[in-house]
Amino acid sequence: MKKLNITFLFMLSAFSFAQEISKERVIEIVSTLASDEMKGRKFGMTENDKAAEYIASEFKNNNLAFCTGDSYLIPFEYKGQKGYNICGVKKGKSDKSLAFSAHFDHIGTNNNKEGDNIYNGADDDASGVATVIGLADYFKDKKTDYSMVFMAFNAEEVGLIGSKALAENQNLNPILDKIKALFNFEMLATESQFGKNAVFMTGDEFSDFDELINANAVNGLKVYPDPYQGEQLFYRSDNVNFVKKKIIAHSISTVDMNKAFHYHAVNDDMKIVDGGNLTAIINNFAKTIEKLNTKNFNPVYNDKVKYDF
Repeated sequence: MKKLNITFLFMLSAFSFAQEISKERVIEIVSTLASDEMKGRKFGMTENDKAAEYIASEFKNNNLAFCTGDSYLIPFEYKGQKGYNICGVKKGKSDKSLAFSAHFDHIGTNNNKEGDNIYNGADDDASGVATVIGLADYFKDKKTDYSMVFMAFNAEEVGLIGSKALAENQNLNPILDKIKALFNFEMLATESQFGKNAVFMTGDEFSDFDELINANAVNGLKVYPDPYQGEQLFYRSDNVNFVKKKIIAHSISTVDMNKAFHYHAVNDDMKIVDGGNLTAIINNFAKTIEKLNTKNFNPVYNDKVKYDF
């Protein structure tokens, strides 16, 4: 009996470990999006479309349902240029849902004829997209209480245009109206000023979102208050287009703005990616989210938040 129990526990441990997203998988996603072949994923360019198609293929691999129509790709236009957002859904026990998002576009290339001229955007925001896809990987074969919505926004760099188009798409109202909280992941490739396995959340003063996450956090994961409140990041990231719909929506990041010399620079490439820390954050968020249900996680805004701006 003892041998049987030991064997069973070993198999259970191995099964649990197998559910984690590997560092190799995380690096694969970031490096694909941040490759030179993607030429900086600028909105309106062919490579931006390729990035959208790649993310859609990952949503398909995770057996997500379409948010609307017969494709994960949701078209929109801006200044005469066509682009795509990507959206997929995983059904849970409840119609109420949690949403996970990141933007996949970046700023393209420059005209330098010598040296590196590609803004790869590994941190900004291939790291966020890797987090969204990693969560879809993790929950692929799991049944959760909340349903889940996975989104990748385009045209963030030209003014949060893609997330605005998606949030205002009336065909998506049946999906959007059921979102109880949105996790928007923005630049998680480097260690935060709070150390490893730690992130900060924009707009922490406007809701109890971070308190509820920290109350359920596993393996030492910690969400800290926004150390850059003066920058008004809560109102300057893709989450804001969902705040306008009164959806609880915050951006989550690790970027240390005092050290982020790679921001919108050609050195935002794989060399600055802390793959181990990013992988730990993805897995620990996944395990934390797995604990959330419609009874223990119902964040609300307080009267400090502004919906019209």
